[in-house]
Amino acid sequence: MSLPLDGLVVADFSRVLAGPLATTTLADLGARVIKIERPEVGDDTRSWGPPWTETSSAYFECANRSKESITLDLRDPDDLAVAREIATRADVLVENFRVGTFDRLGLGYAELSEVNPGLVYCSVSGFGSGAGAALPGYDFIVQALGGLMSITGPADGDPTKVGVALVDVLTGKDAVIGILAALNERHASGRGQHVEVNLLSSLLGSLANQASNYLTTGVPPGRMGNQHPSIAPYETLHCRDGLLAVACGNDGQFARLATALGRPELATDERFATNPARVHNRPDLIAQLEDALSTADVAHWRDLLAGADIPVGEVGHIGTAIERARELGLAPTVDVGEGHPAQIRHAVTYSRSELRTPTAPPTLGQHTDQVRQWLAAEKRNS
Repeated sequence: MSLPLDGLVVADFSRVLAGPLATTTLADLGARVIKIERPEVGDDTRSWGPPWTETSSAYFECANRSKESITLDLRDPDDLAVAREIATRADVLVENFRVGTFDRLGLGYAELSEVNPGLVYCSVSGFGSGAGAALPGYDFIVQALGGLMSITGPADGDPTKVGVALVDVLTGKDAVIGILAALNERHASGRGQHVEVNLLSSLLGSLANQASNYLTTGVPPGRMGNQHPSIAPYETLHCRDGLLAVACGNDGQFARLATALGRPELATDERFATNPARVHNRPDLIAQLEDALSTADVAHWRDLLAGADIPVGEVGHIGTAIERARELGLAPTVDVGEGHPAQIRHAVTYSRSELRTPTAPPTLGQHTDQVRQWLAAEKRNS
């Protein structure tokens, strides 16, 4: 079996999260990823701690496994020439500098595609290369102005950010989609192309039914805590000792829930018999359900309701989620080398293809000599 992207070379000029996550995925799939970093400083996230690992920060490590690191000062003409040489040898280039920066350095797509016409060049920005080109792109700011915070948090509280840089993560995944699509098209045309992704567009694309609700009604959806705007019960409910997440996606599931709670009459009550009725009468519904659930602990109801084929789950934390994934045989983590913490593995499984055996995130400039030697050998052979 082979690695899906074996033989591809990726020039990774990106830093922080969206771009590095994209190139980590390409590395998992077998591409050779050469990470170009600033001398002495490197990727900003190398200093984003605590927590710290033996060689860097946990933040840096989560998005930089299986890469090679070379340090180049792009303000230095000799180092800039090396960076350009890497780009001309690459199949893919990923960058997330301020729009226009790479054009001024002679590393823009238009110039590089003249000497490397097969190059797939991916630019990651906050707000695109048009009117928003000058705006800095930070996940937190896009969560705020992009509407995600407006639908996150309790109804009677302040808008709240998601507990991870979710917009960066989504944009990184969109970057991979765009890169793979362009690589596939290259098989037919023989040419690469410029792929652009931006944080705001990726966020809007992820709002799914909430964006559709707004486009249908013209009314911005608000915050509902853990409740779903169109389904009930689809939320957290209080048991005797804590919260239980319950998700009834259809009337049959609700009927089984009512029976399991010892309240079968709720399924035929006209206020609750259909999903639209349950949504309309949600406060009365929740009062009835939590009255029943208050008689026992979360663990009791979790097991009982799961046994009745009702989607439920106790509210855990990241550690319990990883352990649950292990119990389900999902192999959620991979080892990347002694002295480094385990990492969350590539999320996709393949029936024939293998994934790269991951290696530790590089120390700053670890592969500088190796990459320079490769370039020299390539030049001799060309």
